[in-house]
Amino acid sequence: MSVITFTFRPLDPLSDAELLHGWVTHPKAAFWMMQDARLEDVERAYMEITADEHHHALLGLQDGVPAFLMEYYDPRHRELVGLYEPLPGDVGMHFLTPPTDRPVRGFTRAVITSVMARLFEDPAVERVVVEPDVDNKAVHALNEAVGFVPEREIDKPEKRALLSFCTRAQFEKAVSA
Repeated sequence: MSVITFTFRPLDPLSDAELLHGWVTHPKAAFWMMQDARLEDVERAYMEITADEHHHALLGLQDGVPAFLMEYYDPRHRELVGLYEPLPGDVGMHFLTPPTDRPVRGFTRAVITSVMARLFEDPAVERVVVEPDVDNKAVHALNEAVGFVPEREIDKPEKRALLSFCTRAQFEKAVSA
């Protein structure tokens, strides 16, 4: 099986909105909580993210074609404020793979592995934190595959979430196994 490789580029909230709209409103993206979003809602949401110094959005590209969405954020300022005590070097992460009629075996695992590798390229990043919905069993398995360890369930305004962490060493051990 060939290795799936990706590159990244900053998301452009205007030119990428139509693409993202199709991804985030698809039933597969139910945990993204944008099922009823209009195109304008997606543009607005990602304009806010790209203007936010503590939240960033990138598109993962496969052969130059958008293949997934990656977001990362500073948990001292976004998403998890007051829900846990961030450590220096913590970064929060979300990723979304789009719907497809032709699933590729290992694709989503390659995506999360690439996302984690991208985050750990920054020497200041010591640990990645995620807070997926407690019912999102598929992403829990993917998170575990790249080294995440669940800590506890937390109540966010929009969901009950599983707070999980992955250090650089845990990631390296998981992907080298």
